[in-house]
Amino acid sequence: MRTLVIIPTYNEKDNIAAIIGQVLAIDPGLEVLVVDDNSPDGTARIVTDLAAKESRIHLLSRAGKLGLGTAYVAGFKRAVEMKVDNVVQMDADFSHNPKYLKIMLEKIKDADVVVGSRYIEGRISVVNWPLHRLLLSYFANIYARWVTRLPIYDVTGGFKMIRRQVLEGINLDRITSNGYAFQIELNYIFNKKGFRSVEIPIIFTDREGGVSKMSKSIIREAVFKIWLFRFRKY
Repeated sequence: MRTLVIIPTYNEKDNIAAIIGQVLAIDPGLEVLVVDDNSPDGTARIVTDLAAKESRIHLLSRAGKLGLGTAYVAGFKRAVEMKVDNVVQMDADFSHNPKYLKIMLEKIKDADVVVGSRYIEGRISVVNWPLHRLLLSYFANIYARWVTRLPIYDVTGGFKMIRRQVLEGINLDRITSNGYAFQIELNYIFNKKGFRSVEIPIIFTDREGGVSKMSKSIIREAVFKIWLFRFRKY
């Protein structure tokens, strides 16, 4: 079974080699696709050098910083072309521990989507976030669940494993969000289309290197745009 782990990057040279190495060590069926937005720090060069030595490493280079949502959509389309069995969304900064991929590979056998959840049944599993960031994430998640009525606890999380057939069953070009809103929109589409999502508990740890990409515009998008999802045709 082939599983493609999509890792969007922008200035992740401090993390990228290590995260790729840890992912590939989990299972021989895992491959990595780095979607790099023309990082000025040379992230793409590092990936290119690694790919020359390991066929399970792939690079998709883009012209500039185009956003997290479009990076994942580009990665999803490449995964469909590659005919892999499963696709994973994963951050480059080690906030998503690769060890959970083993559990996801088991759970995906009986589900369409596996969500790595920080907030199952109200429990908070986040390490090293400042209090204001934790409260923002936690209450944003409650708000998003209230608006969308989604049946999962962590609707804003970005650590997921998805069957390729799920991506083939939705119109990827209809997805217009980035950041938190992208994760909510994706979960909303999966639920609307009748795909089965299951959650596994994870411990989310703040990034080990690099700089967070969180911004006020990402927060505003998540607050206001999610109201529009129920009126869109997916």
